[in-house]
Amino acid sequence: MNSKPFEGVKCLILDMDGTVYLGHKLIRGSDRFLNEIAKRGIDFKFFTNNSSHDAKSCVNKLKKLGFDYDESRIIISSSVTIDFLKRFREGKRVYLVGNENLTNDFVKAGITLTTDRDNTDILVLGFDTTITYKKIEDAAYILVRGAEYISTHPDVNCPTDYGFMPDNGSFISLFKTSTGREPDLIMGKPYAHTVDFVCANTGYTKDEIAFVGDRMETDIYIGVKNGVKTALVLSGVTTRESMKNYDFAPTVVAENLEALLEQF
Repeated sequence: MNSKPFEGVKCLILDMDGTVYLGHKLIRGSDRFLNEIAKRGIDFKFFTNNSSHDAKSCVNKLKKLGFDYDESRIIISSSVTIDFLKRFREGKRVYLVGNENLTNDFVKAGITLTTDRDNTDILVLGFDTTITYKKIEDAAYILVRGAEYISTHPDVNCPTDYGFMPDNGSFISLFKTSTGREPDLIMGKPYAHTVDFVCANTGYTKDEIAFVGDRMETDIYIGVKNGVKTALVLSGVTTRESMKNYDFAPTVVAENLEALLEQF
């Protein structure tokens, strides 16, 4: 067994919820981990699938937990979605199911947004923490009429310090039940669009990055699917028992980020 499984890794792609913090509480030892890998010259980015956040809100949350990082450290599934739309769907009219943070990011990126459900080319489903029944009704109407359907990420639940809250994957299920439609494309982890975006954003190759997180189906599967090393931390939604439900495995497993230091 390789005693240094992350040999050659130059940049860690760190999940946030359930990995660095849980809700509003820092996971024990996360600060030591981040300080130590920086001392060792290992670069890192934070990647969250949670598209209800924007880079500023992520930075502010990290500051409240004692970290002082700028927005260049943050990558969100919405960034991958915006990049895809700008490169491959330029000028298309997008009906966005998203909160103010997500909407502002789309506007700043120059994405053409519409609230006209009869003249929508693409429905983008984000983690909308301000969702209304009107948005749900509009989205279902648009999907039945055959517009392209893109989701920012697939997470069913978002971990919190009080348990969890329903996330994008739960709404994907709702719309499948209502309309029979599933997304034509899903961004974020574990999809290849995200690996390509991360490599372009960081300047590192797939052999030089590693994904670190608490979810088997996203943080770990993205590595398994795309030939990237992974580390699972058991500080969020996954337990050693629930790992047995998957037919794939991470490169390494650790109780938390602090324990993961032993692998470097």
